[in-house]
Amino acid sequence: MAQVPQRFFDAAAVRTWCGLSLRALGRAREEIDAINVYPVADGDTGTNLYLTVESAVAAVEAVFAAHAVRTGESSGAEPGRAVGRGEGPSLAEAVGAMAHGALIGARGNSGTILAQLLRGLAQVLAAGGETAHTGHTDPSDDGDHRDHTDGPGLRLALRHAAESARQAVAHPVEGTVLTVAAAAADAADAAEGDCAEVARAAHEGARAALATTPEQLPALERAGVVDAGGHGLVTVLAALVETFTGRAPEPPARAAHGPAAPVAECSPAHGHVDGVSPDRVHGDDAYRDDADGDDAYRDDADGDDADGLGGPAFEVIYLLEAADTAVARLRERLDALGDSLVVVGGDGLWHVHVHVDDAGAAVEAGVEAGRPYRIRITHFGHGDAHTTHAERPPRERAQRAVVAVVPGEGLAGLYAEAGATTVLARPGEPPASGELVHAVRRAHAREVVLLPNDAELRHTAAAAAEQARTEGVRVALIPTRSAVQGIAALAVHEPGRRFDEDVVAMTSAAGATRYAEVTVAEHRSWTTAGICQAGDVLGLVDGDVAVIGTDVTDVAATVLDRMLAAGGELVTLVLGDEAPESVAAHLEARVREAYLAVDTVVYRGGRQGALLLVGVE
Repeated sequence: MAQVPQRFFDAAAVRTWCGLSLRALGRAREEIDAINVYPVADGDTGTNLYLTVESAVAAVEAVFAAHAVRTGESSGAEPGRAVGRGEGPSLAEAVGAMAHGALIGARGNSGTILAQLLRGLAQVLAAGGETAHTGHTDPSDDGDHRDHTDGPGLRLALRHAAESARQAVAHPVEGTVLTVAAAAADAADAAEGDCAEVARAAHEGARAALATTPEQLPALERAGVVDAGGHGLVTVLAALVETFTGRAPEPPARAAHGPAAPVAECSPAHGHVDGVSPDRVHGDDAYRDDADGDDAYRDDADGDDADGLGGPAFEVIYLLEAADTAVARLRERLDALGDSLVVVGGDGLWHVHVHVDDAGAAVEAGVEAGRPYRIRITHFGHGDAHTTHAERPPRERAQRAVVAVVPGEGLAGLYAEAGATTVLARPGEPPASGELVHAVRRAHAREVVLLPNDAELRHTAAAAAEQARTEGVRVALIPTRSAVQGIAALAVHEPGRRFDEDVVAMTSAAGATRYAEVTVAEHRSWTTAGICQAGDVLGLVDGDVAVIGTDVTDVAATVLDRMLAAGGELVTLVLGDEAPESVAAHLEARVREAYLAVDTVVYRGGRQGALLLVGVE
């Protein structure tokens, strides 16, 4: 079915562009994943870009649906289908939703940079509603003059997008998506005419720059491929052309593997950008690589990695609510802690991506700056993600990995330090199966042990495991009902033994751990221990309410006594941020005095929902 072209860049065009971009990335995802050879063959750039745009599409569709409810219209249009001008929200609302959706859903380094590109574009387009580039009268217009922009406005937006994305990367390197974005803006600047002409010029400029990326990154030249993130951006710009012309341009040439083949039949790009000399780009620098195998890598002129010992052990990603001044300090601190730093966003909401050896310190830096959430920490296997420029082989899958859902930032750091890939479960926001599947992909292993750590996530985890199996990953789901059971399972995990033996040992350890939690009732309710009122302190043992009280320490002590009545050798306490400072010391003293030969270990869980998690093994 032919796409109806849009005449102006208005809210309907935003909706169309987002839908077309998602479909185009869906078709190109596997191809983009396959050419993700530098700095590691991680194979998820296309997937990361798709998930980022998918989040943007959902946000835009939500704005249209909300407008339909307010006006009594029907919102039955599928993503990417044009709607009549006057039927939808304003341009500012649509591009704002697009940028916000991409920001909160950004995946990997390339997805994070794409989110900033969309944000930069949105900033100009939203402000354009009050400039000379919008709302002008066209002789052939239908009489509705809702805000929109034309060719000059789109040129400005593309330039600002490229510049803001470059500024978000701590140490930009050419031959990546940043180079492709800059070339698109350069080509758009030279274009005359309407949005269709500007979009076409931007796409052609980006495509030409993409063809030259192997000349800037030797690893791409050796593999005979173009940059994966840049290919994704060209795909998104092709969707923009289709939005305004109704026809999709040809895809980039030489996107697939082919070591000896010419990379493309396009003309050279405009040259280096922002004063980065060709000597530096083509020299013998050791590149500090990116966990996702995406773009915007940090070059290491000092050759710090020349000994082959590799780089940071963890990838840390989180959303952050913080003021601009606090984020400026955060950038400095994270840059000192690690590399591959990208911080995008603004207006109080930021997306942070960094590689560090101390994942806890990176999260703590976020806590000092504001409120981090949706924290994802990925552990890199030794030598698989940070080998040197000269010695780096294509990344192979690890033999085995553990993927765990955790309820708080503190536990996320603890699990990551033990080698697990984590998915943070926010209070009231359990992860979807797609998030768990993505975590399995990030783990990049042939065998995966999945720990849901919540009885209510068992079916979600089962669906994710089934999806991962269709992708060739051997997955074992251990039905852990609490994070303390997951800690017990992780403690006996031994990647060197047979998979079945490892799963049996981890399952046995989790099953031998009784679990409890202390929390606060949100409303009046009937429970297995009687009627509770809003604000009461509840003690749950093995998922059922066993104690109702008014004092956190008293309820916690009663719960612990009930659990230890059946015996035990080790007590695990995980304190939430809102738990009283004295509760851990009180419980530790109680165990020492009343229960001989029982050890106690205490962890800080952060914002985990429950005041206290208790495990008894």
